[in-house]
Amino acid sequence: MTEDEARSRFETARVARLATVDGRGRPHVVPVTFDARGDSIVIAVDHKPKRTTDLKRLRNIRGNPHVSVLVDHYEDDWTALWWVRADGTARVVEDEGERAERVRRLQSRYRQYRDVVPAGPVISITVTAWTGWSYSQVT
Repeated sequence: MTEDEARSRFETARVARLATVDGRGRPHVVPVTFDARGDSIVIAVDHKPKRTTDLKRLRNIRGNPHVSVLVDHYEDDWTALWWVRADGTARVVEDEGERAERVRRLQSRYRQYRDVVPAGPVISITVTAWTGWSYSQVT
């Protein structure tokens, strides 16, 4: 899969999995909604119920900014399978001006964010590598 095809498939996916690593080297993976454009991905901490706003993913990024974000497509027809992984460097954005611009990106993609604007921090990822696979590549 070419880098352009990987980006294109990633951008059209509706949900992804964000992988971070804690200070002891243990992985932490959570499903996320996102907006991807070029080599930039944004993810918001939104209004869905959470026990705390001190989320492990945010603590992990503050301690180790290296992340992976994975999207995939599954069907019982395995010839239609594919996945794309974006590896990059993340940071937690709390500055209101910078955060608001990224939230607008998410609002353009998800109606739910227009109805209830995310008030929490935003994760901003600069993608450094795209990796992908599709069944159609297997010969």
